[in-house]
Amino acid sequence: MDPIAGIAIYFILWWVTLFAVLPWGVRSQHEADNVTPGTERGAPLAPALWKKALVTTFIAGVLWLFVAWLYLYQPISFDDIPFMPDLSAEY
Repeated sequence: MDPIAGIAIYFILWWVTLFAVLPWGVRSQHEADNVTPGTERGAPLAPALWKKALVTTFIAGVLWLFVAWLYLYQPISFDDIPFMPDLSAEY
């Protein structure tokens, strides 16, 4: 795998994973009955972003290893995946 492609794939996996991890364990100020005056009631009480960034980095790393393994060893080749139907057979 080209190093630039590997970095790009990791970057995309990291961001997708981050958006999946962000809601984990979040409680709003309204749910905790601890609304700070002047803030939105639905704002998170303690988002723990550093912890979520570390979890995201680990999960994205594992996913990247899986994608790299698929790319290098090709247990499923791209020819096995039907991307588009063969329309030339109908004409």
